[in-house]
Formats: sequence, C-alpha cells, structure tokens
Amino acid sequence: MQAIDGFLPAKVAEPLHADEIHVWRLRRPRGAGRAPLLGLLAAYLDIEPAAVRLVAGEHGRPALDPAHGDTLDFNWSHSGEQALLAVARGIAPGIDLELRRTRASALEIAQRFFTADEAAWLATLDEGARHTAFLELWTGREAVLKALGRGLAFGLDRLAIRSDATGLGLLWLDGEDPATWQLQRLDVGADAFAALAWRGAPRRIRRFALADAT
Repeated sequence: MQAIDGFLPAKVAEPLHADEIHVWRLRRPRGAGRAPLLGLLAAYLDIEPAAVRLVAGEHGRPALDPAHGDTLDFNWSHSGEQALLAVARGIAPGIDLELRRTRASALEIAQRFFTADEAAWLATLDEGARHTAFLELWTGREAVLKALGRGLAFGLDRLAIRSDATGLGLLWLDGEDPATWQLQRLDVGADAFAALAWRGAPRRIRRFALADAT
C-alpha cells in the first residue's frame, strides 16, 4: 500500500476536517463493481462495507443513505481499472477521471456539444495539444455536472471551462454564479486526466493512493 500526505490507508478513518476534501486513487479491477468504493466509505463511517447503503439522487447521482447522517458526501469516477474517490463534509464534490486516449472525433464532439468559443479554440491547436485540451475540458465539465447533481443530459453547452497553464476554471454555468464554485485540475500522471469541483469556499485537498482496494 502507498500513502500520500504521510498517512497510510489503514488510517483512512482519521478525521476528515470540514475544510478538507480527501481524494483517493485506487484500483478498480474488472468485475469489482462498487466494492472498492464501499470499502473506503465504510472506513470513514466506521462500519462494515456490507452495511453501507447508497441511494440515487433525482438525476442518478449516488449518495449515502440518510440513515448514515447528512454530513458526509462523496463522488467517484472510474476509467479502465483506475478510480478516484472524493470525500467531503458539508459539500457535494464532483470528480472525474479519464485515461489518456486519442479521440479522432474530439473536435467534432466539441463543435457539437461545447460552447462555440471552446470549439474555436480547440480548432487552433495541433492534434496532440487538441486531444489534451479536449480531455481537460471534458473532465472539468463532468466534475462540475456531478457536483451539481446533474448528468450529461443537463447540456454540455450550458457551462464554459477555462484550461490553461494556471489550471482549470469555471467561466460560466447556466443558472449559477461561477464565482461561488471551485474547479481544480488533479495531477494523476501522464496517463490520465482528472478534475475536482464543488460549490463553496476553497478547501485543502488531501490526496491518498491505495494500491489494492480489493
């Protein structure tokens, strides 16, 4: 097992402070389903994994059953055999993970579903830079929509994302004040892209890695 920030996974149940978000990177082997997720949530709740109960929100976002209390919230994302889990108190985090892969239709997708300005910007980039930028805009969108409690059906063109050397930023979100939102790029190595979003004040992000969650 590997630890980041000086804590071992065995100490996952150490206090999750109100001004923090814990982000876990873990393996999700084929066929594992929600087992890795339930195992980590159980550690935070100090119960057995089999006792963790999840419910689906109005638009399908999974959440802890109210029987577990209303202070702890989470979101997770998986791509291939990797997964990210964000856990926080008092906010609804949204997280997205995408493994690096070439999308021949990246510009076409952007022209159809992103804002006109974003699509025009992507069109100015060379192929390699375009695929990187596209995945950054995509993970940023997914993270925001998941924090909002909405899926892709909300409309990918109803928000605008900034991606540059300083990181990610939410420029516009239909019906919301983007200034009240946080959107951050997560460094998950050269083989993947990830973003974390939430509505509320800035928080300290503490990152952990669990080599084998099964």
